[in-house]
Amino acid sequence: MTPLLGRRARLRWLHLIIGGALLMPYFLVGLVIVGSHRPGTNFFSDPANQLTAFAYALPMVAVTTLFAPARPLSVATARALCGIPHDRPLADGPARTRQARVRTAGWYTLHLALGSIISGMTLALTPYAVAVMMLPFSEAVRNSRVLDLPEGLDRPWILALSPLAGAAILATLAGCAALAGALLADRAPVLLGPTPEDRLAAAERRAADLAARNRLARELHDSVGHALSAVTLQAGAARKVLGSNPEFVREALAAIEETTRRTVGELDWVLGLLRNGEEHGGPGAAGPALDALNGLLERCGVPVSCVVEGDTGTVPAAVSREAYRIVQEGLTNALRHGVRGAPVELRIRVDGEELAITMDNPLPDLPPVVRPGGGRGLRGITERAVLLGGCTEAGPHGGTSVWRLTARLPLHTPEENR
Repeated sequence: MTPLLGRRARLRWLHLIIGGALLMPYFLVGLVIVGSHRPGTNFFSDPANQLTAFAYALPMVAVTTLFAPARPLSVATARALCGIPHDRPLADGPARTRQARVRTAGWYTLHLALGSIISGMTLALTPYAVAVMMLPFSEAVRNSRVLDLPEGLDRPWILALSPLAGAAILATLAGCAALAGALLADRAPVLLGPTPEDRLAAAERRAADLAARNRLARELHDSVGHALSAVTLQAGAARKVLGSNPEFVREALAAIEETTRRTVGELDWVLGLLRNGEEHGGPGAAGPALDALNGLLERCGVPVSCVVEGDTGTVPAAVSREAYRIVQEGLTNALRHGVRGAPVELRIRVDGEELAITMDNPLPDLPPVVRPGGGRGLRGITERAVLLGGCTEAGPHGGTSVWRLTARLPLHTPEENR
């Protein structure tokens, strides 16, 4: 009995009843149309008129579905009541393409058509089956004109079997409802499932989400990683001269305080992106840019010789912001892997087409450890440049003991040039 009266079967039956209720307005309009051609006819006692009204109703259902937001509602009710397997996904959102609207119209028409048939059978057969089951026990039921029983059914053996006949009617009704519900559940992934356009849109959303996550990871790595490297270097240097050079220790502590205060501000900005989404982010959004470069060089913990050619004020906000982060990550790499205390040479050149960054720092006597594909910092630098249509290079320069980082960022995106 579980396939006929289990929880899934009952929910699917309810789904069909809802479909029958939704068809009623269309059916009543169909009756009006039939009545305009056949005046004086009793619609509710003439099956031909009812079938004709039903035939008029179905095209109206299909047409209204093409304009109404039917797919989200149909998907929600199908997921809740049809018992569709999880490995057969349904589409989310309204039907925007012609193919999706036609599929939705087919599903909605099928749902309301089967629902109206099962609803009519439920309303008609349930009381009839109960009355048949009560024939042996009630003379009033046997003499009722409502049942309109044929003559000869008052024989004892027929009355004895009438409870079984009533139960068979109910079982047949449950079986029809179960079959109709199973048919809808089977067709739902086909008619309400994602179209190729829906799958492409979902893939684009996932790619955008992944890009946003990667961008937040780069922001955290660059800002927090640089701050920790600078603080570690300054704290170590202060510890070594704690008893002999208190003035240097005071300067180091002040630099540590300033670095951590600035990093807390940047961290709050990144967390704001995480909480509020990319509307506060995106290239060129609020955040450090080249106009804050002097402060970065003063607090980085390593002597820097900086030469700027051109006007950085003309650099677009998106390029300026990413250039700041590239310089910041380059300084972090110099702190971590370069010769301690050795100066870093930084050159920034701005012309009419691109912004070029070149950073040189001496390498220690031991060869640098280069991880396959670069570390997270170098990979983040490359990602920042590629997003703007630029390129980067990093490695020992000309076989010498100098590590060179170069980045070229176009001042205008390909979309702006078209």
